[in-house]
Amino acid sequence: MLELLAPAGSPESVIAAVQSGADAVYMGFGDFNARRGAENFSQEEFAKAVRYCRIRGCKVYVTLNTLVGDRELSDAAGMARMASDLGADGIIIQDLGLIRVVREAVPDIPLHASTQMSVHNLAGVEACAQLGLTRAVLARELSYEQIAFIAKHAPIETEVFVHGALCFCHSGQCYMSSLIGRRSGNRGMCAQPCRMQYSMGGRMDDYPLSLKDNCLVDKLQMLEDAGVTCAKIEGRMKRPEYTAAVTEVYSKVIKERRAPTQPEYEQLERAFSREGFTQGYFNGEIGPDMFGTRQERSREQEKFFNAVRKQYADSEVRRVPVDFYAVIREGQPVQAAVADRDGHRAVVTGGVPPKAERRGVTEQNIRDQMYKTGGTPYYAENVYCEIDPGLHVTASEVNELRRKLISELTAQRAKRPDRRVQKFPPVPTDRFIRKDPRMIFQVLTAEQLTEELAELRPSYVYVPLEVLYKDPHCTDAFTQTGTVVAAVLPRIITDNQVAEVANMLRQVRLSGVEEALVGNLGHIFLARQAGMRVRGDFGLNAFNSYALEVLSTAGLESATASFELRMAQIRDLKKPIDAEMIVYGRLPAMVSDQCIIKNSAGRCACQTPGQLSDRTGSVFPVVREFGCRNVIYNAHKLFMADKRREYETAGLWGVRMLFTTESPRECVEVAKSYLGLSEYRPNGLTRGLYYRGVE
Repeated sequence: MLELLAPAGSPESVIAAVQSGADAVYMGFGDFNARRGAENFSQEEFAKAVRYCRIRGCKVYVTLNTLVGDRELSDAAGMARMASDLGADGIIIQDLGLIRVVREAVPDIPLHASTQMSVHNLAGVEACAQLGLTRAVLARELSYEQIAFIAKHAPIETEVFVHGALCFCHSGQCYMSSLIGRRSGNRGMCAQPCRMQYSMGGRMDDYPLSLKDNCLVDKLQMLEDAGVTCAKIEGRMKRPEYTAAVTEVYSKVIKERRAPTQPEYEQLERAFSREGFTQGYFNGEIGPDMFGTRQERSREQEKFFNAVRKQYADSEVRRVPVDFYAVIREGQPVQAAVADRDGHRAVVTGGVPPKAERRGVTEQNIRDQMYKTGGTPYYAENVYCEIDPGLHVTASEVNELRRKLISELTAQRAKRPDRRVQKFPPVPTDRFIRKDPRMIFQVLTAEQLTEELAELRPSYVYVPLEVLYKDPHCTDAFTQTGTVVAAVLPRIITDNQVAEVANMLRQVRLSGVEEALVGNLGHIFLARQAGMRVRGDFGLNAFNSYALEVLSTAGLESATASFELRMAQIRDLKKPIDAEMIVYGRLPAMVSDQCIIKNSAGRCACQTPGQLSDRTGSVFPVVREFGCRNVIYNAHKLFMADKRREYETAGLWGVRMLFTTESPRECVEVAKSYLGLSEYRPNGLTRGLYYRGVE
């Protein structure tokens, strides 16, 4: 049966989720989770919550799913150790370096790949398994066919979001909140820019990035039949009543193996809705019907929430079935026992029963008292008795035996697992100390690959795989001067696109391209299958020294430092692998399966970049990506030519100029400015996050 995983953003939400039928809850603990704006839990609250859940047979997963800097790793790993010690059943995690540290320091607690790891194909799940993870939370953009293919072949468990908010961007690949206001989604501080108004050339009254909430309540049996392990409800930022209302519906539908009723649909809508729900991704029907905005909370909704709160707050709805046993023999102490379905068993002994002056105790007397488990997390499913006739045992004595049994059983169920605690792995050491980083140009179009740009003799030129496939000779001017060409793979490649990408890679490899740049763990195997050496792009979110070590161990030639790091952090990284950083260009803010160009124009017009304007007048270019996806680029261009000494002394193997919407002429002028051959400076420049940092 599907495991139902419910959100718990506060202690009250834990009660709401458990009493409404959740099989497991996920909660944040401390500052290293992707919903730092939720109430989250202190150590004492967390310990109480875990105990509460364990007693009632509900699992607890802890979210440590943010990127972690070198100076934070020890604290983050310490929280993982504490969560394990307190009895959590698993940790949901994103950061590659933190995975490495936690796997070593707390080897017995299961680790789950967060949706922030952008796992969207089978190879990504297999890569997670190789890292020692036991479950992967799949990207929300996948269709049923894609989910079913992964679940059927996955070497580890799979988890799917079935209800709640949808991000416009693939999780883990959204940098818009960071670039606009330093609030990083990868650090748990997303300001939700996708819920804001934008213009695509019209009035500033549209919400082209705001998706309706997902609702797959009628698809649960399909997911179970496909082999999915867990159905997950989004909503740690929402109130406890929301958690209770949604969890109750999903729990009943799963456990009763039936379709949802119309009143249950209405209950989900009353709990929260953005002009209804969508199943667009699941059904493979992407388009404008998936978009909607949040409605104002009404008085009727408050009445609904008040009624929901009474259901979970006033009584023990979630109760564990147990069997009681009683043996009453003449001349022997009364013995009683209780057993649950999980192998826990408690035995207590009472006094020696005297002869009854009148009627002796009967089996019905014992049953009547043993069944009185109201107010506890248990209910008596069976009561078994062996009683010699004519013995006197009072009701109060039986009640006391029952209370002792429940107390002992509760202690057993609440007992924390015995897990190993080991030392943290040693800090990685620098293997590559560079003082003269190589110059790298990355282009978006074949038109940018001019002879004039090639004459500047970069060490590398990164070119989209599609461009190299369509025009194998577009880089001839570069290879003739000794420049190495690397094919840039799309950041998103679903399993139904793997064959197409593999074919392009084979053809490009035959044309002489020997290296590939990948931004997702699941894409490494594609490049290697084609016989290419692999370099790591920014999409891998290398945020600390241990993450670089993981990528080195994976056999990558180099890795790109996250552009959410400060310049000082990049300099201080231990570099067990060649490292590069992006020093120029419009940084990618979002990558989405949605085509907002088509949604706005009503037709496919991806050949021409679109423009997304916010309320401040900033204009974000929107460019087509492989698979008719969209990439939204930052409104301002990162410019670091006058900071050359800082990045040249940061121990880097390479520095990259990222050319996106620039004309061929502007590409040359920018490159010359970085080589000290020009004083060119673009309009609307930014230092990115290299000096401001992110929250």
